[in-house]
Amino acid sequence: MGIALVVDDSKTILEMLTKCLIQDGLTVITAANGAEAMAQLNIQIPDIIVLDVVLPDRSGFEICRDLKAEDATSNIPIIICSTKDTDMDKFWGKKQGADAYLTKPIDQKELSKTVKQLIGR
Repeated sequence: MGIALVVDDSKTILEMLTKCLIQDGLTVITAANGAEAMAQLNIQIPDIIVLDVVLPDRSGFEICRDLKAEDATSNIPIIICSTKDTDMDKFWGKKQGADAYLTKPIDQKELSKTVKQLIGR
């Protein structure tokens, strides 16, 4: 059983993603902003991170880039989930180190498939 950190400022999206990931057998921890996400990472290192781009305190792109630059977190797969769906947004997400980029509204089957691919389940 793996652990997923879900970072999104929408309570509705957090609940939907959490439910989906729990159905896939993951334990889920959540954060509503970048500061909460970093605090959660100090407590426990997850097997995967699902990260929104538009957050109240800092950009998900920024968080992704910072996590990929740190030895302790560089190998954690990151899925960016965002309403920002242009080719440039997707390119920029990958450039920051994201392992996958899914657009909202999230297709739960696609999320499950992506998570399984990234954490080898």
